[in-house]
Amino acid sequence: MLDNCAEIFNNNQPFTIGVEEEYMLCNPKTGDLVNIANDIFKHLPKNEIDRFSYELILSEIEMNTPVCNSVDEAIEKVVFYRNLLKKIGEKVGFVIGMSGTHPTAKPSEQEFVKNDSYNWVSAQLGYYAQRNVTFATHVHIAVPNAEVAIHVTNAMRRWIAPIVALTTNSPFFEGQLTSMKSSRTMQFGTFPRTNIPQTFSSFEEYSNIVNNFIKMESIEKPRQIWWKIRPHMDFGTIEFRMPEVQRSLSRTKLVVALAQSLIHTACTEYSVGNLIEEFSMEYLNDALWKASRFDFNCSIIDVVENKPILLSTAIEQMLEYIEDSLKYFGNEDVVDIAKDILEKGTEADQQLSVYNNGHFEELKQFLISTVEYSI
Repeated sequence: MLDNCAEIFNNNQPFTIGVEEEYMLCNPKTGDLVNIANDIFKHLPKNEIDRFSYELILSEIEMNTPVCNSVDEAIEKVVFYRNLLKKIGEKVGFVIGMSGTHPTAKPSEQEFVKNDSYNWVSAQLGYYAQRNVTFATHVHIAVPNAEVAIHVTNAMRRWIAPIVALTTNSPFFEGQLTSMKSSRTMQFGTFPRTNIPQTFSSFEEYSNIVNNFIKMESIEKPRQIWWKIRPHMDFGTIEFRMPEVQRSLSRTKLVVALAQSLIHTACTEYSVGNLIEEFSMEYLNDALWKASRFDFNCSIIDVVENKPILLSTAIEQMLEYIEDSLKYFGNEDVVDIAKDILEKGTEADQQLSVYNNGHFEELKQFLISTVEYSI
């Protein structure tokens, strides 16, 4: 059971940032996945080991930045750690690739990480655990206290679909053209507790649910609640879990800047009693489906005005909503990145273009050769 878990959210410096990226570990010649994570940990500098962690399978590794004071600092850390893995790969014989899913990997060929935490997951989920060949970017933003974290998380659900739409990067899975822009959303969605969370009235209500899950043995620890967005009980942050990993550093910067400015804007609204938190779960879920499946010109419901709008309009509303916060943090430049995606498409669209002009062999090379290592 969790005691005094609200205290972790007390931050004297809110709006600091942590970024996690999940990487495919690939054969440099073929682009296929290789089960090599154990070898990477043998070659990491001792002072950097804590910046990396296992995921469920040995063909994946996660990087996590230290706490950063700005978006630019966070991207500098992302660059540093991508390059660190690049150097290790030259010694060990792998390269990192970046996509929400590997386009051809067979789940049956992936080897599980062997430790207590992941043994629990594989025992719980069996066949479906091994099918989680997925890769994301997670962004943590610090907030002033636990009560703010709950109410701001409620409000952030409005923007899940626009963020998913901007970051789709997984049209293929297991050698199949899935018709999805984000097949990762579907694949990871087979896990329990990966949904959009309900509205919580207080931090106490949230912590009661977490404690009941532990009491019922639904989970062993709070981080096994994998919602699209969640208050993180270990770090005292709000964690955005829905974006797919991006090869482009400018698009990664967009994701990080959106998260920080959305939290900042919502905190400001909460402080003056203007924060909107209650939305139709049916419309939120429908928008998530549309964002992971269709282009920007599909229709969703504006959950504030209760009327149909284009998904592209919802993205424009999000950018307008955070305009002042983007200026406050000096990140106005990311608006042009978002507009470029609206005009030219997402990294999923890039994958489809490469595939249509070649085949899977060309696509796999594309996913390892276009990873950006410098700003």
